[in-house]
Amino acid sequence: MRQGVIRRFRAWLPEIPEGAVTTIGEGDTPLIEAPTLSERVGARLFLKFEGMNPTASFKDRGMTVAVSRAVASGSRAAVCASTGNTAASAAAYASRAGMKCFVVVPAGKIALGKAVQVLAHGAEIVQIEGNFDAALRISQEIAGDRDDVTLVNSVNPDRIEGQKTGAFEICEVLGHPPDALALPVGNAGNITSYWKGFSEWREAGYSDSAPRMLGFQAEGASPLVAGHDFENPETVASAIRIGAPASKEGALAAARESGGAIESVTDGEILAAQDLLAREEGVFCEPASAAGLAGLLKLVEEGRGPEGTVVSVLTGHGLKDPDVILSRVELPEPVAATFEAVAGRMERPGP
Repeated sequence: MRQGVIRRFRAWLPEIPEGAVTTIGEGDTPLIEAPTLSERVGARLFLKFEGMNPTASFKDRGMTVAVSRAVASGSRAAVCASTGNTAASAAAYASRAGMKCFVVVPAGKIALGKAVQVLAHGAEIVQIEGNFDAALRISQEIAGDRDDVTLVNSVNPDRIEGQKTGAFEICEVLGHPPDALALPVGNAGNITSYWKGFSEWREAGYSDSAPRMLGFQAEGASPLVAGHDFENPETVASAIRIGAPASKEGALAAARESGGAIESVTDGEILAAQDLLAREEGVFCEPASAAGLAGLLKLVEEGRGPEGTVVSVLTGHGLKDPDVILSRVELPEPVAATFEAVAGRMERPGP
């Protein structure tokens, strides 16, 4: 039975009364060795597939802590700004806790798979005529104005605390920290969280090393690479379509302190990496999740690829954003319901 990250890692987390613990069995996601892609990367590559969390993204790790702490404080509602995954997770955990949930999203910018989850859990979606950064600002103002409403975005430190548990799991499975960790960077809470986890693991004496943190933004939404905010970020990777990362300083510190880097990849490179993961390793992740692999492949091409053991964090399941795949493929024309017709189709060359 999956006990959830709070009960499993309670000693590493803020104090949470047992009666307030809100869990759906998050954590314990698989660390999948990727032999075919290891050859491409030139290192022993593992995939930390966070799409196997209850709402199919890494957000559940932080949300269980944030919502549990909100319950303990007496909050009646949660509010968040989101491009999708945070909204889906907040809606599920608020429902589990018996709280109301309000999700502020940029109009028309939430992926179908995520919007369906939010609605299914009974949360209220508020679409605004603005981008994610405007949605976050408004959500912060609402939480600041109302004592019984908790902001559950990653600017809430409880989210960071929960998400750092992914680093602990990686160390436990490998027996040591990896040499490098590659992951997508949007609002930058996850790279901040993983670095916090690896640092605490080392400080506790369980290891004398920590990985290089390699964060990758989409080129059209790469404020940490460009050195300035993007007023209108654009990328096919909706989960990282953020122009002013809330955890900017934490992300830059993670790259600096670990000897890593934050760089950008194109939408084309992201989609190509998504295809490779699905077709060569059988792992279907959403586009943003593939940014880490896209970045690794780019570094290899430039002769800068990491060596040793490398983990690429796949932050969400591919079914979160099905439109991206559907827009690039078409179902074949039907054939007659006969042996000859079907066998003939199977003998045709091509995919």
